[in-house]
Amino acid sequence: MLKILVIHGPNLNLLGKREPGIYGATTIDEINKKLRQYAKEKGASLEIFQSNHEGEIVDKIGSAKKKFGALLINPAAYTHTSVAIRDAIAATAIPAVEVHLSNIYSREDFRHTSLTAPVVKGQISGFGIDSYMYGIDAAIKIALTSQ
Repeated sequence: MLKILVIHGPNLNLLGKREPGIYGATTIDEINKKLRQYAKEKGASLEIFQSNHEGEIVDKIGSAKKKFGALLINPAAYTHTSVAIRDAIAATAIPAVEVHLSNIYSREDFRHTSLTAPVVKGQISGFGIDSYMYGIDAAIKIALTSQ
């Protein structure tokens, strides 16, 4: 069974409470439950990790190479600031998909630049929780085609 590593970046543990007009009312636990169910229906299993700490995310990505067929990541604010997360994704060469609940390109100017986008296979943003579902589909497809 294909294993996918899902990483939620900083402040995503506050979903459902934090700026619901931008991020929606769905909590991270609700997203994770839907992700697990959806992945299972597609024949994949997930390991889900959330951290507010850049180094923990880097460590998780760095140890993922032989364990996972794909990476689904919402780097959150680190999308725009973390060379370390970008480099970890590039170094492991795990097929990766970047997702965002909001459309980062319709928000503040500083959110228009993703440091991680150049090292992932693709980016999905602006579809709320469906961004994650589309991301699972993409992660499965790229993992199967890169084997």
